[in-house]
Amino acid sequence: MAKITKPLTNTEVKQAKPKDKDYTLLDGEGLQLRVKTSGTKSWLFNYYHPITKKRKNLSLGQYPALTLAEARKQRASSKELLTNNMDPKEYRDDQLSDEKLKMGFTLKSIALDWFEVKKTKIAETTSKSLWRNFENHLFPSIGHRPIDKILAPEVIKTLKPLAGKGSLETLHKTIGHLNEVMKHAVNTGRIHHNPLAGISAAFNTPKVTHMATIKPEELPELMKAISYSNITLVTRCLLEFQLHTMVRSSEAAKASWDEIDFENMLWEIPAERMKMKVKHTVPLTQQVLNLLELVKPLTGERKYIFPADRHPNQPSGSERANKALQRIGFKGRLVAHGMRSLASTTLNEKGFDGDVIEAALAHQEENEVRRAYNRSKYLERRQKLMYWWSEHIEQAQTGKSVNTNVVVKLKGQG
Repeated sequence: MAKITKPLTNTEVKQAKPKDKDYTLLDGEGLQLRVKTSGTKSWLFNYYHPITKKRKNLSLGQYPALTLAEARKQRASSKELLTNNMDPKEYRDDQLSDEKLKMGFTLKSIALDWFEVKKTKIAETTSKSLWRNFENHLFPSIGHRPIDKILAPEVIKTLKPLAGKGSLETLHKTIGHLNEVMKHAVNTGRIHHNPLAGISAAFNTPKVTHMATIKPEELPELMKAISYSNITLVTRCLLEFQLHTMVRSSEAAKASWDEIDFENMLWEIPAERMKMKVKHTVPLTQQVLNLLELVKPLTGERKYIFPADRHPNQPSGSERANKALQRIGFKGRLVAHGMRSLASTTLNEKGFDGDVIEAALAHQEENEVRRAYNRSKYLERRQKLMYWWSEHIEQAQTGKSVNTNVVVKLKGQG
């Protein structure tokens, strides 16, 4: 007949005193209280491994932090695992390992992982702004938090100060990028779903503000202002270069002499300097080549066509054109990026093919096959478009008439 173990009482556990040697008090069904010579009392669960059938001990915790009642609950949980052929010690170790792994998957660590890929697909200035928003508005409060613990109320509370300042555009950009991080966490198995998908609805929507630009009929006024301004020759050439080529401010400001193919009248902008990280070829007109020849005696020995004034070995900043436009009287009326809108509006009004205009502006086609097709298909048509645009600018600048036959021919060809 099997020996029946009498369960321990709270008094027996409390009054168990240390002896010359460690000893054990049995509660039954594998639960034991180990009393050490130091006076430490620890709960153990003694059991047979469900597969190997070898005896094992599972440490449950120390008394009095773990009471008799709580130790019995842990015994019951362990026995339930055993009935399902699961080793309770291995199960606990796996759980602790998973928890440690999750603790390592903080918002900041996952964001860093995501950002390594994201920054290769966007402009450098955009990536710096994105990460700065994370560092200023998210990481100080929740960057250390495990990704699987982050829920909507906590993030909304974190972002409320940004909304309170009225920085709604920055707020919604940050939310958008944060959701990309959470989607990355889902796709890499760190979390099962994105709990932040709808948090933008908790904030007001920013009002849409368009880049300041001028009407096509105001182009002569702009050209006159550039011609009669007291800005430096390099700055003037930068403004006109950007206007003729229809590129973004940063692309123009960082143009280097080795990117210019004078013989074939092409400017090859490498992918890493483009917003969409795709190489862009700009057909150059005679007017643009004339601008380059004008500035060459000043900067031709340097790497960059439009170097910074104080640091001539560095390119101009993307704001140089904006500041120049303000100085010549167009503050609040026109920004450098608005010159792209001016070109687009004018060319669309003149009936040029919209797809060719979009290709000239380096607006990205989502379909990769069509994008490659468009690059090769539209280059010749873009050359004609750019020729017309430069002639149009020159007419606005000098008042001379454009060759009407050429314009009509070009319009007919798109």
